[in-house]
Amino acid sequence: MDPRLPTEPIYSSRRISDEAQGAPVPPPRPTTTTFVPTTVDVPIAYNDKVVAFLRQPNIFDILRERHSPVGTSVSLRDKINAVRVDGTTALDRLSHDLHLTILLSLFEQEIMSYVPAVTSTNTGQNNRSSPQASPVASPGLGRHRAPAPHRRDFETKLRNFYRKLESKGYGQGPGKFKLNIRREHLLEDAFRKIMSANKKELQKGKLCVVWDNEEGLDYGGPSREFFFLLSRELFNPYYGLFEYSANDTYTVQVSPMSAFVDNYHDWFRFSGRVLGLALVHQYLLDAFFTRPFYKALLRLPVALSDLESLDFEFHQSLQWIKDHDVTGQGELELTFAVTEEVFGQVLERELKPGGRNVPVTEKNKKEYLERIVRWRLERGVAEQTESLVRGFYEVVDPRLVSVFDAQELELVMAGTAEIDLSDWRQNTEYRGGYHDQHPVVVWFWQAIERFTNEQRLRLLQFVTGTSSIPYEGFSALRGSIGPRKFCIEKWGKPNSLPRAHTCFNRLDLPPYPTSEVLYEKLLLAVEETNTFGIE
Repeated sequence: MDPRLPTEPIYSSRRISDEAQGAPVPPPRPTTTTFVPTTVDVPIAYNDKVVAFLRQPNIFDILRERHSPVGTSVSLRDKINAVRVDGTTALDRLSHDLHLTILLSLFEQEIMSYVPAVTSTNTGQNNRSSPQASPVASPGLGRHRAPAPHRRDFETKLRNFYRKLESKGYGQGPGKFKLNIRREHLLEDAFRKIMSANKKELQKGKLCVVWDNEEGLDYGGPSREFFFLLSRELFNPYYGLFEYSANDTYTVQVSPMSAFVDNYHDWFRFSGRVLGLALVHQYLLDAFFTRPFYKALLRLPVALSDLESLDFEFHQSLQWIKDHDVTGQGELELTFAVTEEVFGQVLERELKPGGRNVPVTEKNKKEYLERIVRWRLERGVAEQTESLVRGFYEVVDPRLVSVFDAQELELVMAGTAEIDLSDWRQNTEYRGGYHDQHPVVVWFWQAIERFTNEQRLRLLQFVTGTSSIPYEGFSALRGSIGPRKFCIEKWGKPNSLPRAHTCFNRLDLPPYPTSEVLYEKLLLAVEETNTFGIE
């Protein structure tokens, strides 16, 4: 046993709703009883330092260099992912694990000196085990109720990100990265030019786009148009590399059928380089991706909540398994194996070696859910995703983008278009006793008017799962089975926090007693959460 690992439970308070699903979060803030604004939050307790160190986006590459079993042992990687997702609770549960203890001992110096590269902290709706949810109980101090966390300053984080890029010479030259593009052969020319460039040209070169047979100097306009048009073609499901996600027709994800595209590994590596170049040179893409896609870019582990907007029925089934005791449920007969259709044939795939002979019990249910969620989200696209992420990190250092969470990366890459409040309100439905003139609804729209545009986009992300707005406006918002308008439903008690359902574009809004309480609760839910409430 490593005496440094925690042996006593860590107390934390639950946030949002008891049904909310925990999600991966950035490194934890210090274990103090009050929050003092600082530029970098440095974990103090050893177990917090371990969690912060393991939550680096490129951690598996770091660990593999010094401890080769990380690359071959699925069990060890699963334990690392458990700590990344569940934080100190998983570390406590695995405190007697010999292999994990040996691994951590090899990186003791790095763990103790590691400083998370974040300026503010994200928290999930129900981070039951994360230090962000509440301060760790210090010896002799007993339990302390978690103070309200300070709000994230996304714009400041973004400015710091681009300032770091500039200080490291990204896109500053002195050499130029020149792209001569023919409009009628946009995709082919871009592929040839970008894939033939070396890493130094991609990172340091000053981008210059020249459209064939067109006069003009590139002071931003040609490059902006290039990324706009290229993203429309490259991420168009027509070409077979990407497909529309299950619940709408304006977010895309990697398509399993892309394996039939010639040189698909190169095309996805090219896609990753395009994403990286757009991020470095601050150009927006005319494409919106699913939340698991952004998590893959950041190498963050996926969670059960990521399935809700992609496969609602499958998510509900897993949620039932999570919430109920499977012991004695003979009709389920679950094992660590799943069936999938490949080329018209139904095949059985084991979630772990010998999985078909391993029944699911209450003891191993958590492992089963983690493995089946990962299988569902990576099914048929693991190699393509890895090629895309590889191309992305050939352009931008993973340590720089690790300051963002999946929601923030979506805002950075897809833009922050101004929201038309009038269109939003005209295309909103009400349920449960609410109506347009109800006091709580009136206070809601007053709060939205007080929000910044970035906060409004976060609210849109919170409720619909994406900050993108269809071309036709709010009247064209789509749900799991077709068009579905933004909806506000009366739910919960006055002391509850709002919750959201991305499949139905619905915000569950409690009947708050005053406009100021509503504003504070709504702002907390929007700025300090990563997951949504579950019905």
